[in-house]
Amino acid sequence: MKLGLRILVPLLVLLPLPAPAAEEPPSLAPLVESGALPPLAERLPETPRTDVPQRADWQPGRYGGTLRMLARGGRDARDINVLSYARLAVWDEALELRPDILQAIEVEDGGRRFVLKLRPGHRWSDGHPFTAEDFRFWWEDVANSPALSPAGLPSELLVEGKAPEVSFPDATTVVYAWDRPNARFLPALAATGPLTLYRPAHVLKDFHPAYTDEETLNARAAEAGLPGWTALFERQDSLFGMDSPATPTLQAWRVVSGKSGERWVAERNPYFHRVDGDGRQLPYIDRVILSPTQQSLIAAKTAAGESDLQARGLTLADVPLLKQAQERSGIAVHLWPIGRGAQLALYPNLNAADPAWRALMRTADFRRALSLAIDREEINAALYQGLALGGNNSVLPRSPLYTEDLRFAWAAFDLERANALLDGLGLEWDAEGRWRLLPDGRPMQLVVATGDVDPAETDILELVKESYAEIGIELLTRPTARQNFRSQVIGGEVALSVFYGLANGLATAEASPEELAPSSDKQNNWPLWGLYRQSAGARGEAPEGATVLRLIALLEAWSAAETRAAQEAAWREMLEIHSDQVFTIGLIARVPQPVVANARLRNLPAEGDYLYEPGAYFGRYRADTLWYAD
Repeated sequence: MKLGLRILVPLLVLLPLPAPAAEEPPSLAPLVESGALPPLAERLPETPRTDVPQRADWQPGRYGGTLRMLARGGRDARDINVLSYARLAVWDEALELRPDILQAIEVEDGGRRFVLKLRPGHRWSDGHPFTAEDFRFWWEDVANSPALSPAGLPSELLVEGKAPEVSFPDATTVVYAWDRPNARFLPALAATGPLTLYRPAHVLKDFHPAYTDEETLNARAAEAGLPGWTALFERQDSLFGMDSPATPTLQAWRVVSGKSGERWVAERNPYFHRVDGDGRQLPYIDRVILSPTQQSLIAAKTAAGESDLQARGLTLADVPLLKQAQERSGIAVHLWPIGRGAQLALYPNLNAADPAWRALMRTADFRRALSLAIDREEINAALYQGLALGGNNSVLPRSPLYTEDLRFAWAAFDLERANALLDGLGLEWDAEGRWRLLPDGRPMQLVVATGDVDPAETDILELVKESYAEIGIELLTRPTARQNFRSQVIGGEVALSVFYGLANGLATAEASPEELAPSSDKQNNWPLWGLYRQSAGARGEAPEGATVLRLIALLEAWSAAETRAAQEAAWREMLEIHSDQVFTIGLIARVPQPVVANARLRNLPAEGDYLYEPGAYFGRYRADTLWYAD
């Protein structure tokens, strides 16, 4: 089937593998010589992953060095997991799916059956074999355990509410099968925060009552100050957070010390499954150190040369400081465009509690008027030196789904047209001719909730406030702590909010379009409809409106698609509906993100897209191949 070929063809090039070179990473050589660690040939899988980036500036590296990074205070070690970006499947630099931890993925019966082939001889970072038993343990003892998974299976594993049939034919084969196609499955495996179908069974069985006496586990939990065995298990089950050094990993680096709020130290995984073209085990860099830092200090510390690879915590406003420090601190400053569909967007709340505002927010011409009344060129010039891109909250020019109409429909600054739309809705002006009135006679004071997601949001909203006054709408901002922001939106307390735009502005047909239809309570434009779909009708409100229901039908059609062409058709219609209906209002996109690197660091692209999902920021550019020159 076509879906299968997209996974298998790149892999077929990788299967004829050279014999591993004898060279050991120098940091591991003493352990091998002492017998504490097997030699390289015994640590690698029989078929390691051998492909490397094909960029013209990429070159084989050399071993050694420590990569220092700064994290915003209070975070755990998940940034190391994101940097490594080892997943069952991954998005490569071209945003194509390819096997990674897996040796192969066979997609059969139009996307109904997925055969996952493990790499024979692959091992966890502690040397224990990584086999189908780790998948069986997760499926039977974690995912289907009411105590450990009270919410049930992850949504990506449900097709029309039905669970898959899962089997484990042998030690290196796992099969997931559904009655209907499941296009969500592979993208979920390749996500930055992935659907992880396995756990280190050899470790976690010691914390599970199916293998260890429950009374004993509860006693151990009590000694640790935990309420019971489930809390004890969950503390060890930290594959993504990487905050338990005792838990082995499959990532390029394994955490050896650290705890929340303190410095994390990770060292090379001696059993990592990737090698370079010469058969040398990756990563090239020996250690990663992640230091939690106050947000206000990240730019200064980076300028002082205290980070070897930094983007988090930096904004365009920091560029003058960083460039002044380049020669002094031995750093290089790059500007990568942020890959969201919009760096910031306005979200009309179609589930607003106020009946008058709810009715307006559900009216396409009102949303269109709000979009037409925004001067995006002024925002770009005033705040981003003209380096960003205006338009709708939609895919970006580097997406194969992009068209000019999608980005710029209803997005040109046109106060006359905006006023005409509002007049057509019967929204009259007050006696002084200053503000329009709601249908119930109240002044049109539109409160926008902000969640403090971007330092530029206050300045942008001031510019929007000025132009909205020209169409008779008084825009009032309500700064809100992030923890309260979500509850106010889902509770319908605000009719408008500002937040990040589409997470994936570089989408391909294989990526999930679920952001474009009600699917989650985290969607600011229809949180209750999203909650209804997320909870299978148990909570929230049933979605309404022909176009919204069409978006849901198209999302289901994409999920059940048997060909890439069918996926693309669903994507394009969903994007067209959003462009015409303006369910979200893009403000500005492709905002330059400062990326600062040690000037000696090699194999980091000078140009790239800064994108969390898909691709894990630096992960899809193969951070395991970064290295230091003299």
